[in-house]
Amino acid sequence: MPELTPRRILVTSALPYANGPLHLGHLLETIQTDIWVRFQKLRGHDCRYVCADDAHGTAIMLKAEQEGITPEALIARVQADHMADFEGFHIGFDHYHSTHSEENRHYSTLIYQRLRDNGHIATREVTQAFDPEKGLFLADRFIKGTCPRCGADDQYGDNCEACGATYSPTELKNPRSALSGATPVEKASTHYFFTLTAFADFLKRWTRAGHVQPEVANKLAEWLDAGLQDWDISRDAPYFGFEIPDAPGKYFYVWLDAPIGYMASFQALCDREGLDFDAYWQQGSEAELYHFIGKDIINFHALFWPAMLSSAQFRTPTGVFAHGFLTVNGKKMSKSRGTFIMAKTWREHLDTEGLRYYFAAKLGASVDDIDLNLEDFVQRVNSDLVGKVVNIASRCAKFINQQFGNELAASLDRPELVEAAIEAGAGIAEAFEAREYARAIREIMAVADSANQYIDERKPWVLAKDPNQTELAHKVCTTGIHLFRLLALYLKPVTPQMVARAEVFLNEHLDWAGLERLRCGETVNPFEPLMGRIDPKTVAALVDASAAQTAAAQTASPAPKATGKPMINIDDFDKIDLRIARIEKAELVEGADKLLRLTLNLGDETRTVFSGIRAAYGDPAVLEGRLTVMIVNLAPRKMKFGVSEGMVLAAGPGGKDIFLLSPDSGATPGMAVK
Repeated sequence: MPELTPRRILVTSALPYANGPLHLGHLLETIQTDIWVRFQKLRGHDCRYVCADDAHGTAIMLKAEQEGITPEALIARVQADHMADFEGFHIGFDHYHSTHSEENRHYSTLIYQRLRDNGHIATREVTQAFDPEKGLFLADRFIKGTCPRCGADDQYGDNCEACGATYSPTELKNPRSALSGATPVEKASTHYFFTLTAFADFLKRWTRAGHVQPEVANKLAEWLDAGLQDWDISRDAPYFGFEIPDAPGKYFYVWLDAPIGYMASFQALCDREGLDFDAYWQQGSEAELYHFIGKDIINFHALFWPAMLSSAQFRTPTGVFAHGFLTVNGKKMSKSRGTFIMAKTWREHLDTEGLRYYFAAKLGASVDDIDLNLEDFVQRVNSDLVGKVVNIASRCAKFINQQFGNELAASLDRPELVEAAIEAGAGIAEAFEAREYARAIREIMAVADSANQYIDERKPWVLAKDPNQTELAHKVCTTGIHLFRLLALYLKPVTPQMVARAEVFLNEHLDWAGLERLRCGETVNPFEPLMGRIDPKTVAALVDASAAQTAAAQTASPAPKATGKPMINIDDFDKIDLRIARIEKAELVEGADKLLRLTLNLGDETRTVFSGIRAAYGDPAVLEGRLTVMIVNLAPRKMKFGVSEGMVLAAGPGGKDIFLLSPDSGATPGMAVK
């Protein structure tokens, strides 16, 4: 095996926000990153993995206020919870930090000052919505009102979920603060901008130089061709974060200091271990720097971040690796279905290495979404890890332990099998390096299949009973143990704790340098179980616990803030005329992403209603002939696409999970609903 040239590598994953617990979507990223880091270390490279909690912003300030504690107390509690979850899933950070740290204050200030001194900070007056009761400027998500395009109420300040229109918060009709219910007022303030537009040519070159995946580069090219905008990096007090050094009352926007948190976390590691920070971060550094992120934050990491680093005279990333989202059972994670699963809940019910293996078996180097099919998860873990890999060791170790005094035979029965398994290591390593984990797992399982086929053919349990075949049985079991040893080595980045138990049995620390080593004539330890099968009932209990958790949280949640709408009484509600309608026709609406045009038969008349349920019923024909409930005395509303003459009733969390309310069979069009 040719010797590897040692590499110096720094790796990060995106910073989880410090206002709540981790869910499986967070774990998808950190597990993907951890596997890659462990593989690099297994190969003998100097690879460091740092991360931190993203601890600043309005949301954290408001949550701490709601709980009656300081933001510092909130982020400390959340970080402790995050660390417990990461440890439970065997995420091997070299250091885990917080963006609310002196190291991050230092580098945020330093980078800002360099940007300013290089002429890449500009100021201008910005008019924003201001909550006069809370005394703060409102982000778009904290403003609700009536859509200026279609008239739908209770829409966010930047887009309408009913008609799909986008607009500025100042265009919203009847706006109200989602925090206090007060009517926002317009207020001007000086904001600080990073002149991203000055880096358009640099970014066009950088994004096409192999630093991002090809599909990401194509998406970035669309944004670059459309023209960049300068980036607003300041927020007004009150705000939880770092004050801009030359601008009292102005704070760095959370996304300014979040990626700088990578540098801060690494600086803390350098201080602890005596590493050279500049050797990794100075321009021209030969060290490699990689960021693992979700595809929803590509613009921050592949546009804003490299441009800031370039201006501030720091090196830019070697690679930014984006991944897709996590779905469960083919759908978006859902609290109502119990598939919005928290990391802690998983830890309380299931071994975490099964999930690490399953994610690895699904992950490639693209930005495609990953689906956790819980039934497939049980089958794959039980079949692959327990039925194939662990089974090899358990079948052979018993004879080595009991009949041969824990000593392996002096030679192998089929050395060519072991040699083939060693040669497979090159392809497996190549797949891990390229983040093609699914390919690596397929090649590892091919070795496992070959090993199991060999053991089934040789039947050492039969050979061991024949005194004339004892020596052959010894060699067969020794060959099986060698094959298991290689499988354990290949799986070490994926299932580190299972392999740690295997290393106790093998009496050996596994690393890639020992790939070709033979253990003939050496001793092993008594075999202990490495992993048990997953009971489907445990997974069902996990789903039930997740659903119960959501229900309990909703029950215990504090009363919502005022909505700005007046209270109604039973007489007001009695004015609503609900009737049964048959959907005669359901059609897509050209030019609308979320609307369907429904033709509704009320028995004695026909109405046209526009309903924002397209995401749930991509093929509207499935609705035709069904009964539904509609409000018939709702005043007609003129929309861009026509007049809507009522409203159909639906339920669900939104998006694809919207369900028309259908009456029981036997109802007829026009029938009143009480």
